[in-house]
Order: sequence, then structure tokens, then C-alpha cells
Amino acid sequence: MKILMVLTSHDKLGDTGRRTGFWLEELAAPYYVFKDGGAEVVLASPKGGRPPLDPKSNEPGFQTDLTRRFEADSEANAVLSDTVRLDGVTHEGFDAVFYPGGHGPLWDLAEDPTSVRLIETTLQAGKPVTLVCHAPGVLRHAKSPNGRPLVEGKAVTGFTNTEEEAVGLTEVVPFLVEDELKRNGGAFSKAGDWEPYVVGDGLLITGQNPASSGPAAERLLDLLARA
Repeated sequence: MKILMVLTSHDKLGDTGRRTGFWLEELAAPYYVFKDGGAEVVLASPKGGRPPLDPKSNEPGFQTDLTRRFEADSEANAVLSDTVRLDGVTHEGFDAVFYPGGHGPLWDLAEDPTSVRLIETTLQAGKPVTLVCHAPGVLRHAKSPNGRPLVEGKAVTGFTNTEEEAVGLTEVVPFLVEDELKRNGGAFSKAGDWEPYVVGDGLLITGQNPASSGPAAERLLDLLARA
């Protein structure tokens, strides 16, 4: 089993002067679900190399046993420091694709034709795609084979408007994940703020927030085991 994880290369939080990137828990928790489940994991990002970490995600209040495990894992850090360029990979050779969130993807992956094509072709090949927290926002330009929005009529979730409001970034982000999924016809549902919540619709799996990243990865492995 081989899983491609796609991380952001974007490090600027709008015009705030603050840094952003990927959210550490949303990489670490799925990474160990996959590795401990016997999967090979490949990391990719638009620019390749070491992707930017949202510094807030490594503050003590957001650390978990798995983020600490990742930080102390020299092999994992070596892989993270040398992500492959996204335009150099396709779905071929992988069993599934997983997108961690963080605010960064809203700026780069959401507008990246290579990412859109990867999502579309992976699903068309009968392979699952999983996206958590802000990452479901990268579905905004993805289409079904009929040319309609990919999420139209599909059960989805993602970082909610109230969660974005709680972190004070409603006016900073280029779009709100919940609003965008609804605008494209997604059947959006959610749990309470910060509660783990995962939705599956066929080959598409989405998770609401950082706490949903591990459970979303487990849902993906369950789906692959049944294939």
C-alpha cells in the first residue's frame, strides 16, 4: 500500500505579516496511521523540498503525542525535508491521496491546476482522495467527468465558518471552506467546533478539523481494506 500526502508550499497568512503553512497534527496523525498500518508514505508539495510549517501548530497547546513523535522522528523529518514536486507525480503507483490542511492550501493548492488534475484523475481511476480541515477547500475548482463541480451532491465537511471565526481569520482567508463547499453544491454537514468529524461519500473522504485528521486516515485505510 502506497499513499501520497500533498502539503502546501504557501507560507504567508494573507497581509497579516504572520506565517502559515501546513498544520502539524494534520500531517503527523495521518502519517502514523498510515505507517503503523504498513503503508509506504510519499510526501509532495508544489515547490518540493521542505514545506512551511504553520508555527502556531507547534505551540504547546496544539502539540499531541503524535506531533511530538513526529518531531523526534529523524526518518520522518528527512522525508519532510525532501518532498517531491507535485508536478512530478501522478496517481499512478499510489493507492490513495491524502491532503492535510493548515491555512496554506487555501492560497496555493486551491488554485493549482496540477493539484486539481491529481484529484480528478485519482478519483476517475477508482482510488480514494481524503482531505481534512482547510484542505477540502482545494476541491473548489475540481470537476466531475460531466463538467459539474466535483462536490456537487456529495456529502462533505471541512473547517467550519464558526471555527474560522474562532481563530480570528474570517477576513484574512481568501475564501471560507464551508461557504465554498456549499456554493459548489456540496451537502455540507458538521459537528461542534473542534470535535472530530469525518464524512465519506464513495471515494471522497473529508474531515472537519485537526482532530479529524487521524480518524479520516483510519477511514481511508478501512476503505482501502475493503477494495
